[in-house]
Amino acid sequence: MSDMSIEKLIDLAREASTRSYSPYSRFPVGCAIETADGDFFTGCNVENISFGLSMCAERSAVFSAISRCGPNLRIRRVVIYTPTEEAITPCGACRQVLREFGNDFEVVSVNKNGKMLGFTIDQLLPDSPDIRFRESDK
Repeated sequence: MSDMSIEKLIDLAREASTRSYSPYSRFPVGCAIETADGDFFTGCNVENISFGLSMCAERSAVFSAISRCGPNLRIRRVVIYTPTEEAITPCGACRQVLREFGNDFEVVSVNKNGKMLGFTIDQLLPDSPDIRFRESDK
């Protein structure tokens, strides 16, 4: 993948974080997804006073992509941006949702200073089943 696409994803994720609704944690997160078809989708975290009803940026971006692309979505790359001192990796729920839509893709976490941490989805969620068993893939 070109450096241009990673830079675009970083910009999109950073921009998405500015739309976060995070009055309780004050922890705005943005996510940008590049699909296998070369489309880009973003999401931000949306909190609720009942914290269990909150939505992470990564899942928000995936659900946005599904609503436009349908159930055959395949993820090529994910970038998560947080305006923090350290780059933050996705929570377990987000790792599982991301994994549902791709077998081998890169997840990059970026902090406010541009420091990046890169992982594959397999590194973030080891020993998880691949998605090839799904009916839509047959």
